[in-house]
Amino acid sequence: MERPSWDEYFMKIVDATALRATCDRGKSAAIITKENRILSAGYVGNPSGVPHCDDIGHTMRHIVEKRENGLISHEGSHCISTVHAEANAICNAARSGVSTKGATIYCTMMPCLQCAKLIIQSGIVVVVAKYNYHHSNESVELFRALDMKIKLMHDKNNYEA
Repeated sequence: MERPSWDEYFMKIVDATALRATCDRGKSAAIITKENRILSAGYVGNPSGVPHCDDIGHTMRHIVEKRENGLISHEGSHCISTVHAEANAICNAARSGVSTKGATIYCTMMPCLQCAKLIIQSGIVVVVAKYNYHHSNESVELFRALDMKIKLMHDKNNYEA
């Protein structure tokens, strides 16, 4: 029997963690590791104590992003009730007093720009995502500008930097 790589192993844990997500529009999760040990986990869901999207419905906002200079315009709807998986994983580490400095974060999707900024501020240095996210171009550019290691595992646009 062949053992999975660390990336494959942790991504399977991300997949299992995503089963706890409480917004069916974004069944995603994230785990933070250091030296191949899990420090924290998080999944998409409403803040603690707030009713879940799956129970009461979504709080949808229409989003239009129009950019100049060749950046892609995005338009669509987004549920704004939830805390993203990456933010929840970082908050859970902070709540437990666990440092994320020098850590790796494994995510279902490449983080959005807001989560990318939280990842940077928390000291995480490696981002491994299973799939690309249609709004992650700015995140990837930001990670690359800081020479962070990023890896996209399972996507037609697979890359590693």
